Parts: sequence; C-alpha cells; structure tokens
Amino acid sequence: MTTVLNILAILVMIAVVVVLIRGLANMLRGGSGNTSNKLMQMRVLLQFIALVLIMVAAYLAGRS
Repeated sequence: MTTVLNILAILVMIAVVVVLIRGLANMLRGGSGNTSNKLMQMRVLLQFIALVLIMVAAYLAGRS
C-alpha cells in the first residue's frame, strides 16, 4: 500500500512541475492572465494532493 502511495505521490509531483512550467511559459509569452491564474490554482491543488499522499504514506510506513 505504501509503495502505491509513493508512486502516486511521485506522479502528482511530476504533474505539479508540468503545470508550473506551463504557467510560467504562459506568463513569459504574455498569454492570458486568466489562464495563468487557473494553472497556478491547479498547481496549488496538486501540491496539496501530493502533500496528503506523502503524509499518508509516511503514517502507514511508521505503523508497520
């Protein structure tokens, strides 16, 4: 179970990096501010999900 959570956490962290790069690229291109805002909101949500997965995996690893 812990391995599955670790893999999910890594995948979510990769998604965070992808969204961050897309948001920065959009801002550097001078794209829509609305799009940049939505991407940054998605980044924060993904970071929260990654943090929760990491904490659950650490909790479960500590119990066994």
